[in-house]
Amino acid sequence: MGDGTFEDLPLHSKLRRGIQEIGYTTPTPIQRDTIPHAVLGRDIIGTAQTGTGKTAAFLLPVLERLLDEPPGRTHALILTPTRELALQAQEFLRKLAGHTHLRGAAVYGGVGMGDQERALRGGAEIIIATPGRLLDHMSRGYVNFQSLKILVLDEGDRMLDMGFLPDVRRILQRLPRVRQTMLFSATMPPEIVALSREFLRDPKMIHVEERTVAAVGVTHLALPVPSHLKADLLCELLNDEMMSSVLVFTRTKHRADNLVRQLLHRRINAAVIHGNRSQSQRVRALEGFRTGEYRVLVATDIAARGVDVKDVSHVVNFDVPHEPETYIHRVGRTARAQQRGDAYTLVMPEEEHDLARIEKLIGMKINRAKIPGFAYDASPPPRRFSPPSGGQHRAPRRPPRGEDRGWRQDRGRRRR
Repeated sequence: MGDGTFEDLPLHSKLRRGIQEIGYTTPTPIQRDTIPHAVLGRDIIGTAQTGTGKTAAFLLPVLERLLDEPPGRTHALILTPTRELALQAQEFLRKLAGHTHLRGAAVYGGVGMGDQERALRGGAEIIIATPGRLLDHMSRGYVNFQSLKILVLDEGDRMLDMGFLPDVRRILQRLPRVRQTMLFSATMPPEIVALSREFLRDPKMIHVEERTVAAVGVTHLALPVPSHLKADLLCELLNDEMMSSVLVFTRTKHRADNLVRQLLHRRINAAVIHGNRSQSQRVRALEGFRTGEYRVLVATDIAARGVDVKDVSHVVNFDVPHEPETYIHRVGRTARAQQRGDAYTLVMPEEEHDLARIEKLIGMKINRAKIPGFAYDASPPPRRFSPPSGGQHRAPRRPPRGEDRGWRQDRGRRRR
């Protein structure tokens, strides 16, 4: 089957107008392979890399199937793991459905519940929600899913992991059993596929690419560096003006905050996004990154699922992810839509094992390199400590080898 155009897909002319206004001409493989089955009501498990058009792959058949349904009732529910993804899908839905009567509402935490309650009571035809906030509304008794016909689980590998599964189960127990269910994800480990079969009926499996292949167009490079010099090396990299829009991943929220403070101290425009930031702070950081106000956006993995920026020039793995599949998610944020991009990974000796697992997953050896002129043998900075009460001084404890405590004050031990 050739690539074709959207004219070749079973979509109403009203939807084709929305597609044309967005500027889309050729469907991506996940869209081309999913839409014909989904518009017939078939359950779907779709796997494709980040940035390949999964959102439109489920929104278009949802809209197509609901065109003739009566307004004022909720016919479709899209569950997504983060607020950013909910807002992103809502905006995309608004554009695609611009010539139809269908309305969408986003339901997520971090903001007041009033407007969301009115949308739910008013019968928005499509609800896009994070599980926790949706359960808050459902507990109040005014959410009506009696007319629900379609359920979509977006980013399925995260939605169905141990962190999200209990909330998802509670929601599914209150949905009509007769429905279409679609599950989409960038990665789909076998155990998640087995788990998804609990929720889907004879699903159509759609894999448009090998699961182990990282995004096409990405240049991978590993930069070995001691733990205490990671921030210095990142700043050295940022001296390159070609690094114009840089998404940096850390493993924890604490490290993200610490890193941003260091970047700002060195007069590098940077913002941070993670689960402890308020919704207004997250929106402000994303918008500033999109417009170029912030050259660097530091993020944790879950929060970054909603980062949809077309021109990310570089992805930097400040920490090597423990899970190899997470690497694919991260580097997929650059080289989106057949563009090119660079992915740098700062790797300390203790992280080489995790990097080796990533190389096995993506089926390639990642080249190692050193930045000319960088002082790789620089000593860790002296640790600051405050004398305890009573006037006795304590020397800072020497951290265990490999323990990354370069940016926080250690508790000391008494000098002899």
